[in-house]
Amino acid sequence: MPEQQWNLISTEQPTEWFAQAVKQYIPASNGQYAAQLLWQRGIREKSQLAAFVNPRDYQPASPFEFGEEMLWAVKRLQKARDAAEKVCIWGDFDADGITSTAVLWDGLGQFFNKNTQLIYYIPNRLKESHGLNFQGIENLAKQACDLIVTCDTGSTNIDEIAYAKQLGINIIITDHHTLPAERPEVTAIINPRYLPKEHPLFHLSGVAVAYKLVEALYQSLPKIPLSPLEDLLDLVAVGLIADLVQLSGDCRYLAQLGIGQLQKDYKQPNEARRRPGVGKLLELCQQSGDRPTDISFGLGPRINAVSRIQGDASFCVELLTSRDQIRVNELAEVTELANSRRKSLQKDVTQQVRQKLSQIDLSTTSVIVLEDPQWAVGVLGLVAGQVAIETGRPTILLSTEGLWDTGETPLARGSARSINSVDLYQLVKEQAHLLHRFGGHPFAAGLSLPVENIPLFTQAINQQLRQTLGGLTLIPTVQADLAVTVADLGKELFLEFKLLEPCGMGNPVPKLLIQNCWFENTWHRNQQDSQGKKIQYIKTDFNIRDDSTKSPFPGVWWGHYKEELPPVRCDCVAELDYNSFKKQYEIRLIAVRPNADVINQVSTASILDWRNISNEEYSGLTTQNSALLIKHCPTNWEDIRAWVRRSLYNQQQLAIAWSKPNHQPPSQIWLTLVGLAKYLSRTNQPVTRVQLLEKLNIGNQSLFLGFQALKHLGFTVKREDNHLQFSWCGNGKETAIDNAITQFLAAVREEQFQQEYFAEVPISTIQALAQTNG
Repeated sequence: MPEQQWNLISTEQPTEWFAQAVKQYIPASNGQYAAQLLWQRGIREKSQLAAFVNPRDYQPASPFEFGEEMLWAVKRLQKARDAAEKVCIWGDFDADGITSTAVLWDGLGQFFNKNTQLIYYIPNRLKESHGLNFQGIENLAKQACDLIVTCDTGSTNIDEIAYAKQLGINIIITDHHTLPAERPEVTAIINPRYLPKEHPLFHLSGVAVAYKLVEALYQSLPKIPLSPLEDLLDLVAVGLIADLVQLSGDCRYLAQLGIGQLQKDYKQPNEARRRPGVGKLLELCQQSGDRPTDISFGLGPRINAVSRIQGDASFCVELLTSRDQIRVNELAEVTELANSRRKSLQKDVTQQVRQKLSQIDLSTTSVIVLEDPQWAVGVLGLVAGQVAIETGRPTILLSTEGLWDTGETPLARGSARSINSVDLYQLVKEQAHLLHRFGGHPFAAGLSLPVENIPLFTQAINQQLRQTLGGLTLIPTVQADLAVTVADLGKELFLEFKLLEPCGMGNPVPKLLIQNCWFENTWHRNQQDSQGKKIQYIKTDFNIRDDSTKSPFPGVWWGHYKEELPPVRCDCVAELDYNSFKKQYEIRLIAVRPNADVINQVSTASILDWRNISNEEYSGLTTQNSALLIKHCPTNWEDIRAWVRRSLYNQQQLAIAWSKPNHQPPSQIWLTLVGLAKYLSRTNQPVTRVQLLEKLNIGNQSLFLGFQALKHLGFTVKREDNHLQFSWCGNGKETAIDNAITQFLAAVREEQFQQEYFAEVPISTIQALAQTNG
């Protein structure tokens, strides 16, 4: 990964009167840090502060500020109710889409009979894409559906809208995603992107737009609803905080009220809860519902996990809305297990992506585009987001796991995530001629394209971003809001930060820079699922210390091993949190690096060359020396950089001790791979990717191309848990096999050439690399 740039936001101090005004809201603290953060974030007037802190002091916008579109939508729904028409809510499979559907299900359910007049439809993530689709519309027409109300989707589905109109189905769109070039031919489209950017409704997520439609209906037909409108606010908060929208204006207002509703309901006895399914989920993730992080790290990922793992997330609407405690408990358990599975898959794919990243030159790459036939489509967005943050580059991850269109053209399908300075949606849209489908917004997108278009798409999108950036270089950045010491951490500081909640885009969780600190009592463990089984997802617990106090402070680093924590003095960026399960305040580690003074003390002369020495000499050296050994001959400089960084962190000497590789001819490796495929398909025996790499003595990219060639021979390779399963289907493509084998052989030859280079590279070259590594 490229070196990160760490920035501390300007520490401009607020005026004294403003600091005193902030302190009134948190009498148990002096309020200096909260005042500084609010001042930095543009809250500088008393009226602004009051409306920001207390929702009772905020004046929300009317739903009818959407203008004629809202009037048309309400009028059409009134007509549907009066005529006893059948209405379908068409939702989406992510947390915003599921909560949007649940809001309309409960909200419209006050006006329509559920399951007879009112039904809902959630596309299958693994079989369908976001948005409307022809088959789903056709099925609704067969069910005599008269009206579709979308939520969190549909704005750009022009062809599908035309097809629905042809079948006699009207459509009301509620959405917040990118607008089409021209208004679609629908009854109404309620999308805040039609409003000015400074409008308080502009940043509404899908669930908040759906809520505004229900609010308008409540105001238009006030005598009909039996349940108060406020009963929907907890669902609104879950969707808002789980989605990538700016929590300002009405978004913040609705999230504040919703969290209050969520906490109020959770405090009720199980049998008295309005949403026992939400309560059960909170219990499973060991949260109490009073914090935005209970949603962003608890409820949101669990709701999202269902479609990522199972594809069909329809039951999540029942989980959020049903009062049947036995039923929702069962559904919550299924959701929890899906989230456990998601964590394992995400970790697995992340490791494979990092292997592929090591094969490319990031200095000449503006947009990262990677593909693999084995990647689970459902977790690609999560991993792409991780990689985008770590590399500072927009990232697109694609899977070619057996998706075919009607013309038998193999399709790659995946997710894209961006960094703040790059409009990802526009970037992808410019390459629409190479794509099958795409959709999203500036920070996240989903797409599919013919596999044969991937090289051209990669080249074109990189060229486009380079032209857009001019001479600017993309550098991964870690931003810190405040510099604090370990002595500052604890309840008082936590209460100050709570004043800023709910946090999200535009008002992020405060990031704390802690300098010249060190870690003690570090340990890591695999997490357990709800049935007590270990899952392949790691977290590291630790105590952090510095010179400001003799008392250590606890913390956690999700997804990392304890060996990744530098054993020397370092700097870190972290978030302060309260662990309601352990009943303790702790930090959540975001980034860590050795302190600059420590790095400067390490001499690059401590790199040892142990290549080409006898076994006797080697045994003697390893007995006398605790150097960090590299025994496997690398194929790229990034592998060596990683070892150099580790030696710096550990303050160990680095010894390169690989032997000159004894390579088999690439053609023989191909024959071995074919033989293995035949044996494994005949015996139905599973194998890991690592076992294949070691057996063939090739790298990950070559193995990927080998799988592609095997597919043309008639083999299929499927991932099951952490293993690969080979099978023979006999439907190979002879016309493409020669080219596929040629690509595989070329990749193996390139890897072997690189290993032969590194077998002889001068130690002075490696030392020069180390001098620029810190």
